[in-house]
Amino acid sequence: MFGRREFLAGAAAFGVAQKASAGVLSGGAADRAVDAFLKTQPFQGVVLIGKAGKPIYSRTVGFADIEAKTPTTLDTPYVIASISKWLTSTAVLKLVEVGKLDLDAPISTYLPDYRADTGGKVKLRHLLTNVSGIPNGFSTWTKANPDPDLFKKRFTTAEAVKLWCSGDLAFEPGTRFDYALTNWVIVTAILEAVTGKPYAHAMAQLVITPLGLTRTTPVDPPNLAVSYRTLEPLVRQANDRFPFFAASGGYASTAGDLLKAAHAIFDSPFLPPARKKALLTVGWPDQDYALGGRVNAMFADGLPRVFAWETGQAAGYRSVLGHRFDDQTTVVLLNNTGLTQRAMDEFAYALFAVV
Repeated sequence: MFGRREFLAGAAAFGVAQKASAGVLSGGAADRAVDAFLKTQPFQGVVLIGKAGKPIYSRTVGFADIEAKTPTTLDTPYVIASISKWLTSTAVLKLVEVGKLDLDAPISTYLPDYRADTGGKVKLRHLLTNVSGIPNGFSTWTKANPDPDLFKKRFTTAEAVKLWCSGDLAFEPGTRFDYALTNWVIVTAILEAVTGKPYAHAMAQLVITPLGLTRTTPVDPPNLAVSYRTLEPLVRQANDRFPFFAASGGYASTAGDLLKAAHAIFDSPFLPPARKKALLTVGWPDQDYALGGRVNAMFADGLPRVFAWETGQAAGYRSVLGHRFDDQTTVVLLNNTGLTQRAMDEFAYALFAVV
C-alpha cells in the first residue's frame, strides 16, 4: 500500500507537491512575526529566511556573549546539536551511493568485533532511525560512575562502543523509537571503519567540504555563542562532549552554512534521487522520523505542504532548520538561551505561515 511515509518521501524527493501561491514571510511581515515572538520569549540569536539557498530576510537579536556584550551577528556560530544527525546521515548516503555501505546490512558487516548476537540483528537503517534497541549505556555508566573529570579523559570510538554501546537489546530492532546517542556512536564507528579515517575527516571529505560549509565544525570554533541555562539569574551552561558524540549532536555552524546545506541536500543533485528518497522516507511515523531528521506534512496556503524539520537541543542551545520542498524556502533559527523546543518550532511555523 502507498501510505503516508511514501507520500512524504516522494513529494519531498521528487517535487510533486503543488506549487505555492504564497510563501514564507519576509520584510515587514517577518519583522512583525519576530517582534511578536520577542514579546513572549527570551530569544537571543539569529533568524535567517531563504529561498533556493539565497537569503531573503535576516535579523539578529541580543548577544552571543551577554557578559561581554558581544552582539549576535549572522556569522556567529552556534552548537546545532541534533541537526548533526542530518549531516551524518547525508554522509552515510554518499557512501551507500558508491557501494561502501548498505542501509539494510547488519552492523556486524562493518564492525566484525561487535557482539555477534546483536550485531547480526541491528541494521544500519535502525541506527539512523533511532529504532535499534541498543540501550544508552553512557547514561547508565555515568550515573553509576560519577566523575567530574570524565570529559577530560580520552576514549577512542572503539572503546566507547565497547564501554557504552554493547548492552543487551532493550527491545527488538525496529519495534520502538529510542532517541539514544548510542545509535550514533556506532554510526561513527562504522563511518571510520569503512573510510579508514577519523569521523571528522570523513565528514569533511564527504559532506562539509563539497558543500562549502566553511563555518561548520565538530569542535567549538572561535566566537562560539555562549550557552545560557537561564537569563534571570544569568547562568552559563557547559556543553562538554567527546569527539565520538559529534555525529549525534556535536557540530557547530552558522545560519548561512545551514541555509546553504539545506538547499544543496534537499534541492540539488548532491544526493541522487534514490538516496534523497531514502533520506526523507519516514521510518517511524509517530515521530515523523526519517534518517537523521524529521519530515512533516503541515498546512500552508490552504494545502498540505511537505517540510523537512531538523531541530537541535543541547545545553542552552536551541536550533531549527525547516525547509519547504515545493517552493524551496528555508527558515533557520539559532538561539543560546534555553527556550523550549516547542517555542522554537512555533516560531518557525509562524515564519512559514503554517496554520
